[in-house]
Formats: sequence, C-alpha cells, structure tokens
Amino acid sequence: MTRRRISLALTLHNHQPIGNFGWVFGAVFEQAYKPMVEALTRHPIVRVGLHYSGPLLEWLRAERPEFIADLRALVEREQIELLGGGLYEPVLASLPERDRVGQLTRMADTVEATFGRRPTGAWLAERVWEPDVPTSLVAAGYGWTILDDSHFRAAAIPEDEMWGPYTTEDQGRLLRVFGTEQGLRYRIPFHEVDEVIEYLREHATEAGERVGTMGDDGEKFGAWPTTYEHCWGKGHWVERFFKALESNAGWLTTVRPSDWLTSNPPVGRVYVPTGSYAEMGEWALPPAESRAFHLALARATETGAPEARWLRGAFWRNFQVKYREINDLHKQMLRISDKVAAIPAGAARDAALDHLYRGQSNDCYWHGLFGGIYIAHMRAATLAHLIAAEDTADRALGTSVGSELRDLDLDGRDEVRLATDGEVVALDLDEGGGIGSWDIRAARHALAGVLRRRPEAYHETLRRHEAQTAKGGKGKASAGAPASIHDIVKMKEPGLAARLVYDDYERRSALIRILPLDLTPAAWGAGGRGELGDFAAGRYRIVRLDPDRAVMARDGAATMDGHRYPLSAEIEVLVGGGRMDPSLSVTATIRNTGDRALEARVGIEWALTMLGGGGNPEAWWEIEGERSGHDSTGAATGVARIGQGNSWLGLTVETAVSPPADAWHAPIETVSNSEAGFERVYQGGALLLSWPVSIPPGGSWSASVEHRATVDVDRAVAEAGQLLENLA
Repeated sequence: MTRRRISLALTLHNHQPIGNFGWVFGAVFEQAYKPMVEALTRHPIVRVGLHYSGPLLEWLRAERPEFIADLRALVEREQIELLGGGLYEPVLASLPERDRVGQLTRMADTVEATFGRRPTGAWLAERVWEPDVPTSLVAAGYGWTILDDSHFRAAAIPEDEMWGPYTTEDQGRLLRVFGTEQGLRYRIPFHEVDEVIEYLREHATEAGERVGTMGDDGEKFGAWPTTYEHCWGKGHWVERFFKALESNAGWLTTVRPSDWLTSNPPVGRVYVPTGSYAEMGEWALPPAESRAFHLALARATETGAPEARWLRGAFWRNFQVKYREINDLHKQMLRISDKVAAIPAGAARDAALDHLYRGQSNDCYWHGLFGGIYIAHMRAATLAHLIAAEDTADRALGTSVGSELRDLDLDGRDEVRLATDGEVVALDLDEGGGIGSWDIRAARHALAGVLRRRPEAYHETLRRHEAQTAKGGKGKASAGAPASIHDIVKMKEPGLAARLVYDDYERRSALIRILPLDLTPAAWGAGGRGELGDFAAGRYRIVRLDPDRAVMARDGAATMDGHRYPLSAEIEVLVGGGRMDPSLSVTATIRNTGDRALEARVGIEWALTMLGGGGNPEAWWEIEGERSGHDSTGAATGVARIGQGNSWLGLTVETAVSPPADAWHAPIETVSNSEAGFERVYQGGALLLSWPVSIPPGGSWSASVEHRATVDVDRAVAEAGQLLENLA
C-alpha cells in the first residue's frame, strides 16, 4: 500500500520598521528571532525559508553579529534559504519602477554579501499585489514570491487546488507564486501540534505532489501577546512541533520553497487581481463599511455560505483616500524620488537614494491592527529620511530656494510650496490655506507632521468592550490559551472610550478660527471642532506669490445665534532666515463685510509635533517662563512670546505674537489599536493663539505670529562627517 505524502514549506518573515526603538529590536530578538534559530540548529531535518528585512538586518549585523554567523551556518548546511525583497520593506506597488528594482536589487546584493547566497525568492511586503509586480521582480533577478490564499480565491482557484505554486507573468516576465495556506497559517502556532499534523495528513496524496506553504510573521512565535510562554516557555510549542515533523518525516517533508520549484512542476497558470491578505482589505475600507464587511464575512464564514470566497475588501491604495496624511506622505515620496533620480551619479545621489529608500518603508503608508500611520515616532523617522533625501537633492540640483504653485497631493488642484535653505512649507489652498507640512531641513524634522483624530472601525469594539466590562462582563478574552493577534482585546489604560474625539477638519497649521466669545480652554480642548466660521476648512484663492511669500484670501462668513456674518480673510505667509535659523511668519486679517458688528473669539490655530508623547521631558512648551511637557495642557493670557522644542532633536522654536494673545495648548491624542492593545497616542500639540474681538461693519482686525527655529546641529553636516570618519 502506497503511503500518502505531503511537503511543508515554512517561510517566516521577520521585520522591524524604520524608526523603531532599539530596545524593541532587542526585545523581539530575544523573544522570537533568537529562539527560532536556536530551535532550527537543534533540528537539522527541519528546512525553512527565512526573511529578514533591511532595517532588521542592519541592526543584527551591528548588534548581534554572532546571530548572523549562526544564520550563515544554517545556509551553508542547506537547511535554510534566505529570501530577498525590497531592502527597506516597501510596498512595491506604491513605488516608481526605478525604485522598485533598486530596492529589490539592493536587498539581493545585501543578502548575498552577508550570507554568500543570492536569493531567488522575494518576500512581498504586506503581500500587496498588483498585476505588474512580476515585471519588477523578474527585472531584479527574482523567480518566485509568496501570496495569500485570498489572492488565489480572487483568481477563481478552487480551495483544493491551492497546495502548490502557480505561474503568472506580466509583459512576458514569468514568475512563480506560492499561496500561504490559510488553514496552516491560522493553526501554526495557535492550535495543538497534533491538530496541525493531522491537518497536513488529511491533505496528503499518494502522489505526494502537494506542498503546504505557511508564510507569515516570525514575530508570532514569541513576540505577539501571550505567545512566548506558548512557543518557548511552558508550552514548548515550537520544540514539540519540530519533533513531530522529525517523527513524521517518512510522509511529511519540510522543504525550502526554491527546492520545491527545482524538483516539481507548477500546478498551473494564474492571473491574480490586485489584493493583499483578507484583513488588509477590511482595514482599507472606510470605518462604517469596514464594520459591515467584517460582519458579512463572519456570517458567511460561520454558515459555510459559498459567497465567503468572493467577499473582498478595499484595494490597498485606498489608504491614500482614507488618510490625507498617508496621501501627502506618498506624494511627497514620489516628488522626492523624481528629484533624486535627476541628481548626477556620485556621492550626493547615493546618499539621497539611501534616505529615499528608507523613507519608502511601508509601515507608515497604511494602518490596520498594527499601529501604522498612528505611530508618531516612526512617522517622524520616515519623514526625516524623506526630508534628508529632498535636502540633498535640492542642494545638488540648485533648487533649494523659491516658490511654486503645484498640485502637490495630486488631487487636481494646486497647492503652494515655499522653500529656503532652512525649510520647506506647503500650503493647501483648498483646506483653510493651512500649512500641511513644515519641514526643518537641518534638523530633518517635520514640524507639521500631525495626524487627524478620526473614527476607526475598531473604536466600536472598544466601546462595546468597555460597556460590557462596566456591566460586570469580562469582555473578549485576552488571557488563557494563546489566541490570534486579530482576536485579542486589551487596553493599556481604562476609560479610553471617553477619549474618542474626532476632528471636523484636517489638522493643518495657521488656520483661522472663529469661535464663541465665551469659549473656555477646556471647551476648546485641542481644537479640531466647534468652528462658527467657514475659514478653517474653506477654499482660499492665491492673491500673490513671491519667492519667499504667499498671500491667500477667502470670502466667507461666520454664523452665530442664527445670524450670518459675511467676512473676508487674508493670510500672508512669509519664509526667511538661514539654514540653522529658518523663520515662518503668518499675518491674518479679518474684514467685516456685513452690516452688524462681529463679537467673537478669533484665533490662529497650530498643530505641531515635538515628539512629546508619554510625558517625554525632552519635548516641551515654555510660556511665561514656565516649562511643561509638549503633551501637557495649559492656558495663559496676554502672551507675547512662546517657546517650544525638543532637546533630543536639537530644535527650538521661539514664537512672537502681536498683539499679545490668549495662548491655550493641549495634546492632540488618538486612541489607536496595536498588537499591544488599545492605547492613547500623542500625535502633536495644538496651540490656539486667540483674541476676543469686536469688528464693526466695514472694519478689520489683524494679528501676526512669527516663528523662528533654532537648530543645534546640521544633521547633513554631521552625517557627512561620520561618513568620512568611517572611511578613514
């Protein structure tokens, strides 16, 4: 009697984002990366594919060189193969073709230089697929990648025919694609070892022509909540699993993906539509549709309805619609890529390209269960690399200074860009004439890199969980047997549902606010709502554009007590100063064009980040000689000067206000979800400079705010010095 056989291709993806804290790298190394390689060393019969992203590889080479040696030993004894991909883990589909190939080639070069073997397979970041991806992969020398089984369902591949690689192509470039099988992905390591082995046995055949691919995050083996004890502690799951693979080796063979391709033909041909894994499609939907989709899919799955196969969420690029900040980040990256490509070959281009590639790391270009765009320090790091790339390109090309009217966010309408040697400022004429970006070149800091507070589908989960807990229920289980990270509800502090506040407009700076005369700092909160006028989010027209100045105007109105007050507003933005002390001045003028006096609180609202979360003592406000954290709340009257800064960044901003104003400040905080649970996250500090005013019919009112930044260290100079030191 012929024994039924099957093969298993385990492939683990290990990644740490650009800008993540060093202690996080170290903790996850001890929890997941190191134990897995030690286990593989103990079990030489278990053959796997491993992928380490560029940021993680850099850290490992610098901080854990002995681990690199261990990996190389496993490569040399033919037990593991290392995958390539984009060096800094970009979503390839979001990049220009030249950067796709550049990232892929650099990663292949890095893997070959480090481990002595050039990779033939590529890990596809977040498994985001578009039909032209094969052209990029093949151009960089790759022959295969791993997709999600949901990709194959969307391509009408039957469930029983997903146990093996398929061929696909674009423009004649042939690529082989594996599908990470959902049954394996959800069972490993969350179900009992015997159940995983039995699942594989059920899908074995007498011909042994099937291979089950399990491509997923390496962090789920110890770094995800509750998994360390399960995988490496009392549960010993990985050790028991590897022993089970050894004891069943007569019919269950572990293979490296490339080895399977060498000795087995593809199952067939497939053309895969755009997609990612199932959860990503859900996250990319607007909140209400995301909740509806989740319920519909759950019902269909529970009842075994055939339409569960065809339910799909949104296209990954929809994150650029869902989040204005992601779209701005992406379009900034594209503009800078064009500039970097225009630099003549040489050291400047190499330096700019390295920063550009780092600024393409995928983590802040989307948001789901993992913090994504909401993680302020990683967003700042991504922007810092883009600022560095643009600064290098502008100096090399001689384009550092000047102004332009250009469609910066590719919405079909022009914005204003003002640039000096020290800063780059972007003004959105369609959204309050507000400052959407204010990049300090020498410090490489995006001062206006603040995120809007907006509804998320998981906020309803938080509300339900807190309501159930308040009634004496336990909420959704977050302890006990290990659960998938998608099923855990945890909170880092109580009462988070009460902190769910949403902004009515985008969090730009230098926005004119018309507010009730009796408004209090507590009622203002951190702004973003309560507007009586239509100036904070209204459309402005450009009146004047000079190399260092933009003047914008709008005819609008305020509505109070049922009366409409016709008003006109003019905003003048002036940039100046030097590289180490750039300045930004804003003068706002309101004219009463109606027939009754306007009595209100008129303000200029700012949203700026100094990376001040968690009571960080390095980030601060200074008002009337008193310092407080940049995530603190405060109010003062008759203020003519304000300071803020971050000592670690080496950046201080001194602000002069004329006439003296009431100064209110408060943190802009979101409630977001991550693998660690629901948490309050600092996104920036809101500052309202306001004045109680009475403007008679035909009268006008005006105020000026002048910011002057001081940078301690020019990071471009410091970087060049470090490079020379390294070469020496």
